[in-house]
Parts: sequence; C-alpha cells; structure tokens
Amino acid sequence: MSDQVLTDFVLSPRVNRKTLNAIVGTVAAGLLTALALAVWAQPGGQWRFAALALVGGLIGAALLRSSFGFASAFRALVQWGDAAGFQAHALMLALATLLMLPLLALGHVGGIGLHAGATPIGIGFAVGALMFGAGMQVGGGCASGTLFALGGGNAKLIGTLAGFVIGSALGAWSMGFWWSLPSFDSATLQSLVGFGPAIALQLTVLAIVWVVAGRNARAPVPRTLLIGGLVLAVLNAATLVLAGKPWGETSAFALWGAKLFTEIGIDARTWTYFAHPANTISAIDKATSLDVTSIMDAAILLGAILAAAIAGVFQPRLGGSLRPWLGALIGGMAMGYGARLANGCNIGAYFSAIGTGSLSGWAWMALALAGSWIGVKLRPLFSLDRTQETGPSC
Repeated sequence: MSDQVLTDFVLSPRVNRKTLNAIVGTVAAGLLTALALAVWAQPGGQWRFAALALVGGLIGAALLRSSFGFASAFRALVQWGDAAGFQAHALMLALATLLMLPLLALGHVGGIGLHAGATPIGIGFAVGALMFGAGMQVGGGCASGTLFALGGGNAKLIGTLAGFVIGSALGAWSMGFWWSLPSFDSATLQSLVGFGPAIALQLTVLAIVWVVAGRNARAPVPRTLLIGGLVLAVLNAATLVLAGKPWGETSAFALWGAKLFTEIGIDARTWTYFAHPANTISAIDKATSLDVTSIMDAAILLGAILAAAIAGVFQPRLGGSLRPWLGALIGGMAMGYGARLANGCNIGAYFSAIGTGSLSGWAWMALALAGSWIGVKLRPLFSLDRTQETGPSC
C-alpha cells in the first residue's frame, strides 16, 4: 500500500483533510492535558511532572514546526559538504550554554538540585556514537526526529521506535561488558577552568563553528531553523530547572524494553545497567508514569501531533515499502544500542552534554559524523535515495 493509497483510505469522502486534522488535534490536545493531570495526580506524582509534560509538548511542537535538523544536518555535511545545519546547532548550543552553565553554577533552584553528569569517553562510548550516527541515517531519523516525524503521521517511524526500544534494552543488558573496557575519566569544561572561563571558551568555539559552517553552507540557514534552535535551548533549560537534569530521551526506551523483557520472563533487574547507582533497581518496578523521561517522550509525540494538526499538515502515510521499513527497524536498533553505550543520543549525548559543559558532547559529535558517513553508504541497501529526505528534517 502506497502512501497515497493510505492517505486516500483515511481521507474518505466524509472526512477531508481539514476535518481529519481537527479531529486529530482535538484528541491530541485532550491526551496531552490528560497526561499532565494524570502524572500530577497519581500516587507519588508532583506538579513538576505536569509541568514537564507541558514542556515536552512544547518541544514536540517546536521540533515539528521548525523541522529542526539533527540527522539531516549530519547527513548534509558528510554527503554534500553542506554545513548550514550546524549554524543552527551552534546558535542553539550557544544559548543553551548561556542558560544552563549559570544554572549549574547555582547548584539548585527552588530547592531542586541541578546536576548534569559528564560521560567518560572510552571504547564503548566510541562504538556507541558510531552506531548511533550510522543508525540515524538508515532509520530515517534520530531520537527526537523519530518522535516528531511519527507525530506528523509517518508510520514508518513506528519501526524506528520499536527498534529503538529493542536496541536500548539490549544495550542495557550488555553494559556490564562495555563499562569494563578502558575509558578516560569524565570531564567538564567548568571542572577544568571554572564556570566563567568555561562559558567564554565554549562561546568562542561555537562562534568559530558558526563562521566556518556559514562559509561551507550551500544556502542561508532558514529562519525557522534558527528560531527552532533557540526555542529548544530555552526548553532544555526549563527541563533542567524542573527535572534537576537536562533533556534526555533514550533512557526511557531502555526502561520500556527492560520492562517488556521482564514481563516475558527475562528479569532485567539483574542487569548491571539497572543495578548501577545512577539507575536504581526499583526503576523496573516503578510506574513508567513516574519516570520523567518517559513522561516527556510521550508528551513530545503528542505535542508534535497537535502542532501538525493545528498547522493542517498531519498526514498519515506508510513511509515506503518493505525495505525502508526494514531500514527503520535496523537503524532504530543501532541507535538504541548505541545510545546506551554512549549514554545518550543527539539530545542527551550531544545537545544537553555540550550545553552543560561536558567534553564528551564534542567527542560524540565527531564520532557521530563518522558514523553518519557509514550510514549514508548503507542507505541504498534499504531503497533510500541518497538525495531524498525520509521524513521531516530530524
């Protein structure tokens, strides 16, 4: 069934595109409101959970409306030498630095302790970042892109999301091995030079990235991308204040997968990843609705659906034939597994890491670029035209 056939099937003579978007938008708005109220009212719930659900909805809307590029920016650079997307990244990261490093210097806001753990750079980290870079070019999107493209109606991203969950769980299962391999100690700019010099140094580097990327851009960066990046930086800072940690996405996928494995008789509670001090063993038994990252991931999807419906662009489509779907599943698994090894995706290991001063963020960017080069070479195997986008820029 082609994308057009699916659209024609959904848009019957009684349900035109405007009506479909009105129905979908109403349902998405209701579900997002219900999510915010439910996570606040549940036993153990807090008003912060409701606020984070709304922040997640805004993130989903910002991603969809701006089509902010992560996977597409990496692909454009390695495939055509077009660095325009990295100008938008540089601006976003500069504002994130200006907002989040001073917050971390305060240490707490309103009684909530603020922290952003740096990630050690080692063999596992490098393998993970390479796998993620390759996977996001084959899977049709990165972590955030998967959620907002699915929210726009691209059903193929269901395959990517399923692969993400499976791969993340397998990554969590194998973390005992990867953590045993050599790595450098984690480090942040502020731990090396102090908060003030760290902000100045990082802004200088990002200014250089802006200039170099501009000189290697095929066309000016669309204003929507620049605005989208700035909005995402503000919302990431809001997440830091409300959750005590910056925005992340893929730890929720590992949790979902681990819960599924446990339900079928494979006890994930014994895995080293969930026994680690940073991931309390009770996470498997705790309600998913009490997990901040899970709440935000669900809200991002609903926010993207709502934004697409309001703009009248929600369009259900299959996203291609069997080969692209297979690429979505395999790419999703590679991203999920790689995200666990590298302690995050393009959000947690790149955007949030650099924004909070972690040196691992810069290493992740370089390694993910190398992985993206591999992924671009693999795209034709899955009937992905090397010149076509597989969905919204993600």
